[in-house]
Parts: sequence; C-alpha cells; structure tokens
Amino acid sequence: MPFIHLPQPWQLSEREVTPESAFLNRRRFLKGLIGAGVIGSALPLVGCQKEIAAKDAPFAGTTALKVPANPAFVSGGDRPLTSDFLAGTYNNFYEFGGNKHIWQDAQALPLDNWKVEVTGLVKNPKTYDIDDLLKFPLEERIYRFRCVEAWAMVVPWIGFPMNAILKAAEPASEAKFVRFISYYNPQITKGPSFPPSQFLPFPYVEALRVEEMANDLAFFAVGNYGRTLPKQHGAPIRAVIPWKYGFKGAKSIVKIEFVADQPATFWNTISPGEYKFESNVEPDVSHPRWSQKQERLVGEGEDFNWKEMPSTIYNGYGEYVADLYA
Repeated sequence: MPFIHLPQPWQLSEREVTPESAFLNRRRFLKGLIGAGVIGSALPLVGCQKEIAAKDAPFAGTTALKVPANPAFVSGGDRPLTSDFLAGTYNNFYEFGGNKHIWQDAQALPLDNWKVEVTGLVKNPKTYDIDDLLKFPLEERIYRFRCVEAWAMVVPWIGFPMNAILKAAEPASEAKFVRFISYYNPQITKGPSFPPSQFLPFPYVEALRVEEMANDLAFFAVGNYGRTLPKQHGAPIRAVIPWKYGFKGAKSIVKIEFVADQPATFWNTISPGEYKFESNVEPDVSHPRWSQKQERLVGEGEDFNWKEMPSTIYNGYGEYVADLYA
C-alpha cells in the first residue's frame, strides 16, 4: 500500500475550511452590522459614500500578498472563516483606544521605514526591514483566534513560523524567554481615554518561553485575507499564538529580545490576577469576572449571529502544544 501524506489540521487551504458559497454576502453583512450598532463609530467616515467605499475602508493602504504555490494552511475545525470585513472592524488595539472599533484611529500608525530589531542573548543580532521580513518563505495558515473576553474568530493569516527567526538568531543557552515590544509613540499611540496612558506600562510588551516560540504553531503574520496586514491587525508584523488568548499576540512589533528571566508584560503587569503570563486557552480556568467554558463566535452566518460554542483546551491545538505544559 503506498504511503499517503495526511496534512496536519493547519495544512488545509482556505477553500477547504469554508466554501465560497458560504462566505458572508457583504451587502447583507454590512446591513446587519449597522443594525446591530457594531460599526456606529465607522459611520462618520462612511457617511453617504457608496457601500463599496465602506467595505474597503478598513483595508486602506494594504496590498495583495501572494504566498508560494504550495498550499499553507491551518484549520478552523468546525468553525467557519470569519468575514474579512468583520475581522477588520472588530479589534482590540489598546495603543489606539479601549473600544472594539478602533480601526479608524489605528490608521494613524506610521509604517514608513519600519525596522524590527532582533537582539538580546543571541549569537546573530540583526535588524530587519519589511523587505527582509517578506523574504522569509511565506504561507497561509487559518487559525482559530480566541480572545480572553470569550469571543472568537477564524482568520487566515499570511506569514512565517516564529522558529525561522529563532534559528536565524541562534539564542544563547541562557536565553529562556523572548519578549515582543510593540511600536509606541505617545503622540500617535495615545491609548485609551481612561485610564490615561501615562498610568499604563506602555510600550506594549508580550513574551513567550523560548520553547513556546519554537513550536511549529507559533507564527509571525505579515498579512491576512490575501493582503498585507491592515494597521488595526498590527501591521506590518504581529505575533499569532493560536493556543493562547489573543492579547498574547503583540501587534506592530519593533523589537524581539531574548532574555534570561521572565519579563514583565503589559496586561500581566496591570492585573496579574486576571491576565496570567502564560494565558493558554483553558476552559476550566475561569477569568475572575466570567467563565471561559463557552465562547461566542463572532458574526457566524449571514444574520450576524454570535454563536455560543464550547471552548476547547488550548483552543483545539492540544495535540501540538500540550507537551509544553506537561
């Protein structure tokens, strides 16, 4: 009997997750968003413009990003792909505000001459520009996305495994953690109106253990939905760690630093009782203010339903990451 290669769950093309006929119709979807009050903050920008302008506005400044011909991949399992419009207009990006509809404010993020410094306890420190990052072998991966607030999406990311940076940097044996530092300029990334930014531990910092970074699922995204990352998604490069809560995925990264000791991180510093350092998706570990046993799948179906679904340990990726926490 010949050997047959069965792809891993993340080795499924976008077409295999959701058929095109099931994608949200933009006209009905936009109508549903307005009726639900979800894009109320976007209406001043849209005004009386044609609907096509409204649906394209969240992707301003992005360009088509073609991945190599070989399929690449990740499965949302029993969850359909989230509409690009919904994923582009319902976001957390605390540097630009505390509400979910900050995509307009996030357009202030400057991307010119972007640099990402890889530094710390490494043999090969290096500073990458955007062109350097796009030279890594890119692939599409369709991952579940789970927010600590108990809402969820399924997003097709384009990027490369984190272990590509790990291998290039060659961290020293004493490097046990890696921290990701996001862009911060108090004149641009003004943060939420309350509490004022001067009382918050900006810049935004997140971190992993080095062995977590080395896991095949850990990903640096430089695009999604077939285009470069919109600014509200963390352009030009962000971390995507699908078995953890979404706040672990630092956006708009400017520095990747390998360190010996567990670093302070943004939300864990603000409220360590609510936001643990590891913050894996664990249904039986409740947030102090709500249960994590259920999640609300954002915008599932053409009628903008928030479908309640049971949460799964490690967001459904336990087979691939559970040994990290044995």
